[in-house]
Amino acid sequence: MTYASLKPVSEAFDQRKRLVFVRVAAVLAVLLLFVTKPALSEGSQGHEMLEFLGFCLVLACVAGRLWSILYVGGKKNEELVSSGPFSITQNPLYFFSTLGALGVGLLYGSVLAALALALASFVIFRVTARKEAEFLLGKFGPAYLAYARRTPRFWPNPLLYRDDDHLELSTRALKRTFFDGLYFLALFPAIELIEYVRGTGALSMTLFTLY
Repeated sequence: MTYASLKPVSEAFDQRKRLVFVRVAAVLAVLLLFVTKPALSEGSQGHEMLEFLGFCLVLACVAGRLWSILYVGGKKNEELVSSGPFSITQNPLYFFSTLGALGVGLLYGSVLAALALALASFVIFRVTARKEAEFLLGKFGPAYLAYARRTPRFWPNPLLYRDDDHLELSTRALKRTFFDGLYFLALFPAIELIEYVRGTGALSMTLFTLY
């Protein structure tokens, strides 16, 4: 995405469409686990290491999203926020959500599932980020262009970090983001339950193995 190709728009992107798509995709991913199994046997050292790394990434996702919402709060699409996590990447919420998707795949014990979920999330958020960028360009004009040129679109650059002391806490936005994060955390016990049921022999049908 180049800034020259952006077309300013006056209408903000409907975030509910993205949230519905992500939630449906998460449910389908869990259901798919009923007919697959990880290549690393459950309980093995390799499987446990992937699970631990995945859980750490999911926690980083939830913490990062909460950190980001502290800065943007209820000001999303109303003010151009460029401090805190928004000073190192234009889309910290999407970056941390992609980390969460990667973590969910690792929780299952599959590197392939982790990469597939992370790639799907990246593609979804890239499309969303472009639509948001076009709205912000139309609303803030040169100020947004200057911000976008100095700030990475997705991958954070910690060296650019800057902060300010003025935060307007939105408890409503914080609560909404916290409950959104619970979707990631809820997948951990769901995956553990599937592993337990498979261990009892109740799930004997396996269509393919995920490495």
